[in-house]
Amino acid sequence: MNFKVPSPIEPAPGDLSAIEAEWPLIAAEIDVVDAEIVLINAADQGGPSPLDWRRLRRAEARVTRVAAELAGRPGSLKAVA
Repeated sequence: MNFKVPSPIEPAPGDLSAIEAEWPLIAAEIDVVDAEIVLINAADQGGPSPLDWRRLRRAEARVTRVAAELAGRPGSLKAVA
Protein backbone atom coordinates (compact mmCIF):
# COMPACT_ATOMS: atom_id res chain seq x y z
CA MET A 1 0.00 0.00 0.00
CA ASN A 2 1.12 3.48 -0.74
CA PHE A 3 -0.09 6.07 1.76
CA LYS A 4 0.39 9.67 0.86
CA VAL A 5 0.30 11.88 3.93
CA PRO A 6 0.04 15.57 3.17
CA SER A 7 2.78 17.36 5.03
CA PRO A 8 3.09 21.03 4.24
CA ILE A 9 6.69 22.10 4.52
CA GLU A 10 5.88 25.77 4.87
CA PRO A 11 2.81 27.62 6.06
CA ALA A 12 0.51 29.03 3.45
CA PRO A 13 0.51 32.79 2.87
CA GLY A 14 -2.88 33.02 4.57
CA ASP A 15 -1.49 31.27 7.64
CA LEU A 16 1.43 33.68 7.78
CA SER A 17 -0.81 36.70 7.54
CA ALA A 18 -3.04 35.33 10.33
CA ILE A 19 0.01 34.84 12.55
CA GLU A 20 1.21 38.34 11.74
CA ALA A 21 -2.20 39.79 12.61
CA GLU A 22 -2.22 37.89 15.92
CA TRP A 23 1.39 38.66 16.81
CA PRO A 24 0.66 41.58 19.18
CA LEU A 25 -1.59 39.27 21.22
CA ILE A 26 0.97 36.46 21.14
CA ALA A 27 3.67 38.84 22.40
CA ALA A 28 1.38 40.13 25.16
CA GLU A 29 0.62 36.58 26.28
CA ILE A 30 4.34 35.78 26.35
CA ASP A 31 4.81 38.76 28.67
CA VAL A 32 2.19 37.29 31.03
CA VAL A 33 4.00 33.95 31.08
CA ASP A 34 7.30 35.71 31.74
CA ALA A 35 5.77 37.62 34.67
CA GLU A 36 4.29 34.40 36.06
CA ILE A 37 7.69 32.71 35.87
CA VAL A 38 9.22 35.58 37.84
CA LEU A 39 6.53 35.12 40.52
CA ILE A 40 7.25 31.40 40.75
CA ASN A 41 11.00 31.94 41.00
CA ALA A 42 10.54 34.69 43.58
CA ALA A 43 9.11 32.16 46.02
CA ASP A 44 12.67 30.91 46.55
CA GLN A 45 13.78 34.39 47.62
CA GLY A 46 11.14 35.27 50.16
CA GLY A 47 8.22 35.83 47.83
CA PRO A 48 7.34 38.18 45.01
CA SER A 49 7.81 41.89 45.45
CA PRO A 50 5.11 44.47 44.80
CA LEU A 51 6.94 45.25 41.56
CA ASP A 52 6.62 41.61 40.47
CA TRP A 53 2.87 41.72 41.07
CA ARG A 54 2.60 45.03 39.22
CA ARG A 55 4.43 43.56 36.25
CA LEU A 56 1.92 40.70 36.13
CA ARG A 57 -1.08 43.03 36.36
CA ARG A 58 0.28 45.26 33.61
CA ALA A 59 0.96 42.26 31.36
CA GLU A 60 -2.57 40.95 31.93
CA ALA A 61 -4.01 44.38 31.18
CA ARG A 62 -2.01 44.48 27.96
CA VAL A 63 -3.47 41.11 26.88
CA THR A 64 -6.97 42.45 27.50
CA ARG A 65 -6.27 45.67 25.62
CA VAL A 66 -4.69 43.93 22.61
CA ALA A 67 -7.44 41.30 22.46
CA ALA A 68 -10.06 44.06 22.42
CA GLU A 69 -8.18 45.85 19.64
CA LEU A 70 -8.01 42.66 17.57
CA ALA A 71 -11.69 41.91 18.16
CA GLY A 72 -12.61 45.43 17.01
CA ARG A 73 -10.81 45.19 13.69
CA PRO A 74 -12.83 44.52 10.55
CA GLY A 75 -12.31 40.93 9.49
CA SER A 76 -10.84 40.18 12.88
CA LEU A 77 -10.51 36.81 14.49
CA LYS A 78 -13.77 35.19 15.49
CA ALA A 79 -12.50 34.13 18.92
CA VAL A 80 -9.65 35.75 20.75
CA ALA A 81 -8.35 33.76 23.69
